[in-house]
Amino acid sequence: MTHRTLLATLAALLVAFHLGLIFSGLVPNLVSRPLHMALILPWLLVFTPATGLTKLTGWLLALAGIAASLWVAVNEQALGDQYGFLEGSLQIVVAAVLLVVVLETARRAIGWALPTVAALALLYGLFGQHIPGEFGHAGTPLASFLGTLTIAEGGLWGSLTGVSVGTVAIFVIFGAVLNAGAAGQGFMNVAAAAAGRLKGGAGKVSVISSALFGSISGSASANVASTGAITIPAMVGLGYPKRLAGAIEAVASSGGQIMPPLMGAGAFVMVELTGTPYTGIMAAAVLPAVLYFLAVWVGINAFTTRQPLRGMPDDQKPAARDVAITSAFFLVPFSILLWGMFRAGYTPQYAAVFAILAGALLLLLDGNLRFDARAVLGRLENALITAARQVSLIGAIILCASIVIGVLSITGLGVKITSLILSGAGGMLWPSLFLTAIACLILGMEVPTTAAYVICVSVAGPALTQLGLDPLQAHLFVFWFALLSTITPPVCGAVFIAAGMVREDWLKVAFTAMALGVGLYLIPLAMIANPDLLATANAPGAALIAAAKVAVGLTCVSYGLIAAYRLPLRALLVGAGLGILFVPLSPM
Repeated sequence: MTHRTLLATLAALLVAFHLGLIFSGLVPNLVSRPLHMALILPWLLVFTPATGLTKLTGWLLALAGIAASLWVAVNEQALGDQYGFLEGSLQIVVAAVLLVVVLETARRAIGWALPTVAALALLYGLFGQHIPGEFGHAGTPLASFLGTLTIAEGGLWGSLTGVSVGTVAIFVIFGAVLNAGAAGQGFMNVAAAAAGRLKGGAGKVSVISSALFGSISGSASANVASTGAITIPAMVGLGYPKRLAGAIEAVASSGGQIMPPLMGAGAFVMVELTGTPYTGIMAAAVLPAVLYFLAVWVGINAFTTRQPLRGMPDDQKPAARDVAITSAFFLVPFSILLWGMFRAGYTPQYAAVFAILAGALLLLLDGNLRFDARAVLGRLENALITAARQVSLIGAIILCASIVIGVLSITGLGVKITSLILSGAGGMLWPSLFLTAIACLILGMEVPTTAAYVICVSVAGPALTQLGLDPLQAHLFVFWFALLSTITPPVCGAVFIAAGMVREDWLKVAFTAMALGVGLYLIPLAMIANPDLLATANAPGAALIAAAKVAVGLTCVSYGLIAAYRLPLRALLVGAGLGILFVPLSPM
């Protein structure tokens, strides 16, 4: 068996397990969630480029973690009777192995930041009773503390991991299946046909294609790397300044994590934390996401007033037949997904399974509707392996974040930080929002968006809701600000990738991206000042009026920042835009 065949076989096992859970009825959480961990560990500890000691320790950690996870799954019934209290030295060893393996797996997958936060949380849980003052805690017996995190549903196997197992994995598989076929080319063709002829058309193609692609990838970095490989050379070839070409792609790609349906796994975590149905979150998130991409579009128009940004030449535009054929590769699965959720009344996961099956059938054909058995096998392999890698990456992040959430719950630290935010802001909403936004930006610079959102909303969310915000409003505010770090220096992942692709100074790209992506900074605040913006499901008329108001304000700010040469005009436009954004149409 070749290495590639082995990877495809293990990936098929992982995919089959997660799809099978949807149809298998009620599998106990202490079975499904440890098995999920056992399946993802090899992809992050073994099947990664490594040599020498790193490879050896990867194998040892994977084997130890798989054995400990399987032990929990096999002994699920007995452990359920222990109520999170470890019995005997073997169970303490199993608990320690699970925690160490999760921390090291996350470190190898995403770097030091999140595992360091989780490790500090563990140290606080173990030794926080020695901290004087209100930020100490009463202390928890070791067997109870470790047991709650590892053999009960309050730590590693808590609700966040349940979201990763039961929902996020399904939609990640859906995205991987679409991307393995001609759907990606379909996005590009639709975007080129819709906007290629316009002024600044190559940049607008990037906006549309990134919105479409990002809605299923949910990753700013993956979005830049995939769509940017096509759009950035096209923009540079048409004479766009390199800093602008890189900024357009970075900003457009960052919107994938706020664009339904996937939203970078954030939507599914939000379902669990707010109790809002998935369809309700999609409805609330869609207008702010559209406004974000509208603001980027307006920003490109503003840049055309400063320098000629040509549309795409005719020979680069796709033929109508190619647009129609390739667009079917994403329209058919998307239509089945939406039909299943909104017409048939299926759960999002159940509807997604049917959409996955439709996408898998479409892998039998290429973009020219030709069948080639070898190419089909290649596309299936790519879909399976990509799905396994992405499910594993998100799983590692959520498992590690679950440690933090578990410790916050056990020790009561989350309540104490919430009180600190309330007292530091004097019990006022907007200062509390400012403190929360700063915390989200700082944490988002070091950990992935979903993890930053989960940690920030766990401590700041209760404070914001106590000050009068609707829970979904508070969660979307935190989620948007956790995304700021994709384009905001000093750590701006999407900008770094785009700057490398365009071979331009990353700071020039970053500052241009911040002006172009001003909506990312203002729309979360506009959600607070204009709560009707999130009421698409219940009051669509009011939501559209609020969206039109916000759109006018964003247009003024964008033209003021980008197109206005003279300072008085710039100040007037920006000031007017901010006034339109934040002055409510009616008393709040």
